[in-house]
Amino acid sequence: MTKTPEEIELMAEAGRLLASVFTWLDGMDLAGLSTLEVNDRVEAFIVEELEARPASKGQYGYGFVLNCSINEVVCHGVPSAGEILKAGDIVNLDITLEKHGFIADSSKTYLVGEVAPAAKKLVRTTYEALWKGIRAVRPGARLGDIGHAIEQHAKRSGYSVVRDYCGHGIGREMHEEPQILHFGKAGSGMILREGMVFTIEPMLNQGVRSVRTEDDGWTVVTADRKLSAQFEHTVAVTKAGVRVLTLRPDEMARAA
Repeated sequence: MTKTPEEIELMAEAGRLLASVFTWLDGMDLAGLSTLEVNDRVEAFIVEELEARPASKGQYGYGFVLNCSINEVVCHGVPSAGEILKAGDIVNLDITLEKHGFIADSSKTYLVGEVAPAAKKLVRTTYEALWKGIRAVRPGARLGDIGHAIEQHAKRSGYSVVRDYCGHGIGREMHEEPQILHFGKAGSGMILREGMVFTIEPMLNQGVRSVRTEDDGWTVVTADRKLSAQFEHTVAVTKAGVRVLTLRPDEMARAA
């Protein structure tokens, strides 16, 4: 379950490359692009520019390199040539990358063009909740501390936390133990140990926390069709606390 310092450095390299994908996406005008176009551009960047492998492609029979989840889609949105991003949308891009045999996993919710204030608030609060969870990570803390920090921040802003999906251990495999719940009781659950590596990826809904899966077997939407947002980082438990392996350059000050 725990990784050696050498393995964590390899994971950090995968994480650095994945962070560069999001930095590259930050400069892209998403409005007017199909979600399939976004997928194909990301695949070309990972393979050709970064000389890495898009780890999601082929995993569990999935045919794409990312999930593209728009507005009421909570997670696992499937890229499509007929689905066009437009001003006012919020869209979560969830991407994995493998380098040197180790996988990094991260996601970011983008604002497309001018977005309604209520949608901006949801996205901002979800990002804050992610960092509340990250700051709860340290040796000797418990898994419940992470979920508690996230859930309390969401509730203070009037949002619900999706309980059907969670973070996960990660390494040579995309999904390893333990499961990282985004709700819970402080002081409960597994004790965190130096060398553990896992994702934290809260999904916050404007309305009820209930979700349902569409007929394609992948796309998960809010039961009440209200907006949902998500952010994700891969983190390692260190002797001093926590290291965000997928940290983007624009987040350096937040992680300090």
